[in-house]
Amino acid sequence: MAKKSGGRLVSSAGLVNYYDSEDRRAIHISPVSVVVAAVVIGAAVFILNALFPVA
Repeated sequence: MAKKSGGRLVSSAGLVNYYDSEDRRAIHISPVSVVVAAVVIGAAVFILNALFPVA
């Protein structure tokens, strides 16, 4: 059998490498703001369901 050249697989078994972007034009959102937004949206949905039940 012939040896394969190179250390990586050709297809990488469907895995994709993701790299951190250091672009200053990219949108940067802190994890705290994401959690706060999720809590606010969840509270709004809860309140609207209490005020306007779907019966």
